[in-house]
Amino acid sequence: MTKTTVMLIVVALAAASYGLDAQVSSDRLLRANDEPQNWLTYSGSYMSQRYSLLKQIETSNAKNLELKWMMQNQVFGTWETSPLVVDGIMYLTQRPNDVMALDAKTGRMFWLYRYTNSGRQTVCCGAQNRGVAILGDTLFMGTLDAHLVAIDTKNGKPLWNVAVADDKLAYSITLAPLVVKDKVIIGVGGAEYGIRGFVAAYDPKSGREVWRFNTIPGKGDPGNETWSGEAWEHGGGSIWVTGSYDPATNLTYWGTGNPGPDWNPDQRPGDNLYTDSVVALDAGTGKLKWHYQFTPNDGYDYDSVQVPVLADLMWKGTVTRAMLWANRNGNFYVLDRENGKFLSGTPFVKVNWMSGFDEGGKPIQTPQPPGKVTYPGNQGGTNWYSPSYSPRTGLFYVSAWENYGSIYRKETVPFEPGRRFNGGGNTVAMPNPDAPAMRRNAIND
Repeated sequence: MTKTTVMLIVVALAAASYGLDAQVSSDRLLRANDEPQNWLTYSGSYMSQRYSLLKQIETSNAKNLELKWMMQNQVFGTWETSPLVVDGIMYLTQRPNDVMALDAKTGRMFWLYRYTNSGRQTVCCGAQNRGVAILGDTLFMGTLDAHLVAIDTKNGKPLWNVAVADDKLAYSITLAPLVVKDKVIIGVGGAEYGIRGFVAAYDPKSGREVWRFNTIPGKGDPGNETWSGEAWEHGGGSIWVTGSYDPATNLTYWGTGNPGPDWNPDQRPGDNLYTDSVVALDAGTGKLKWHYQFTPNDGYDYDSVQVPVLADLMWKGTVTRAMLWANRNGNFYVLDRENGKFLSGTPFVKVNWMSGFDEGGKPIQTPQPPGKVTYPGNQGGTNWYSPSYSPRTGLFYVSAWENYGSIYRKETVPFEPGRRFNGGGNTVAMPNPDAPAMRRNAIND
């Protein structure tokens, strides 16, 4: 036996002893709530409630918590990743596309995978990555140059790498994929550059694309009539935050981003489906089952990419499969997740871009005159930050911007591939000095 062989055996045994060879089956993902010591998906479970059943830390002893370990970020910039924890191993990303495996108890790094982007990628809002997904002994990561990469959990070696879209046209991927059964589901960013958004599913073994749903319907497709002329070709509709999944209906839910050009709705008359919407897709085929649009013909950059939170609750005396959504447009929504029916919409921050809802749940818009402040402002009532829901308290928790507004201006802009397609801009209005800039809201569903 050679020295090299002995070293490989030792490494393999060490990996096994630390749990790096752990298998995460689709059944484990389905029953993620049964493993509160682990965090197996971006939002903890398919319901995306980010609610933990762990009880060791509570109000009486939280003051006794002490720092156990710290890992210094190796790359300059902010973190937006949600780590996965699998049997004592933490898998997380740092910008732009590094993946690390750490001992969750000590912070010891087992391996680091560093993906090399093309160098020509264009992103609007930072070189972010929000995490990975796992199935079996494989991690999946989307990249800034719009690739999907499979990585061996045991050693950090890439298994396959496929192009999801063309980064020369400013497509990118910043979200964490979602694994549902035998599919890895991903979405693309780039609406600020006039992409045509989509959600796609891939085979976890080969990287082969299985299905694709375009968030901007093409000629002849339902919804294309909500666009004027050829505006749909550069209609935006990015997917840049991870969706949810309901095993009972086999539907996966994804929030879509702003239309293009961003701040000039006059350049794209119509509701502009399926931007600023939630789309419910058959997880097996990608077929659209229903949609609900939060902000038709958006002129405020109110991306609806927030995490769809699923909960079964009493609604007017009936147990309802609900979807809870604190939207960037400042309203908190309750929808029936089986059919998309609008149940309620209530402002959770100051709102003046609309005055209420019609009988079908469509907002009654009240655009402000030029030079006047629109509430909420460009960052929204909330943004990409993950909310949570507690079945114990019945409350929905969300980070919110209060008394925050913007003054918008419109510009007619031509589309140029790979270039900004904003259609204007905005100026942040000074908030009330006595109001907090941001707080954590608890909303009673």
